[in-house]
Amino acid sequence: MHVFFVHELSGDLLSLPEEESRHCAKVLRLRPGDEVAVTDGKGLWSLASIEEAHPKSSLVKIIQKKEAYGKRPFRLHMAVAPTKSIDRFEWFLEKATECGIDEITPVFCAYSERRVIKPHRLEKILVAAMKQSLRAYLPKLNPAIELQDFLHQPVPAHAFMAHCADGEKQTLAGSYQTGKDLTMLVGPEGDFSQEEIEAATDAGYQAISMGRHRLRTETAAMALCVQANTINGLL
Repeated sequence: MHVFFVHELSGDLLSLPEEESRHCAKVLRLRPGDEVAVTDGKGLWSLASIEEAHPKSSLVKIIQKKEAYGKRPFRLHMAVAPTKSIDRFEWFLEKATECGIDEITPVFCAYSERRVIKPHRLEKILVAAMKQSLRAYLPKLNPAIELQDFLHQPVPAHAFMAHCADGEKQTLAGSYQTGKDLTMLVGPEGDFSQEEIEAATDAGYQAISMGRHRLRTETAAMALCVQANTINGLL
């Protein structure tokens, strides 16, 4: 089923935003009577039918609504350093949304090679991945922030950091309690600096192991996302 995104889903007759309308009429070539789904990205999922397919303002009639559709039993927040090649970071956003994630914060670290991102483009990737995976919750993309500032924010009981430095580490499965909200930190290609590791540890982040092999930033972040969802029985 084709899915469309609107910021507000109210009333029985709804006009789709211009970009969604263009996709409806020009790309998908939907016609009156065709059934679609509409979500507001905040948990509301609606079955609807096309009333008018127009490139600038398509109209849909709401048939049925479901609240808290596919609500997850825990919140996963990942703070990840944007990669030098932005394509790799965009890949992570897409796949993490498909697998299940609630909040993403781009963090700039001492060894970050990329310090500029385009939030609008990243938001579009999140929306597309949400629709493709038939989800009703759009992950929250926070503004990019320096790591030291991020570490001053409140830390949840389950907070983890993946890094390559030596030291005692546990696996995520051995450290995390199912059903609890968690935040995980993943650094840039050059890893976190020793000072950053110490600062995160002091803030309450526990070091976790990603195995014997060195992983790229986006690979490590994606692996942790999959692990968290698997531990909670969602994958």
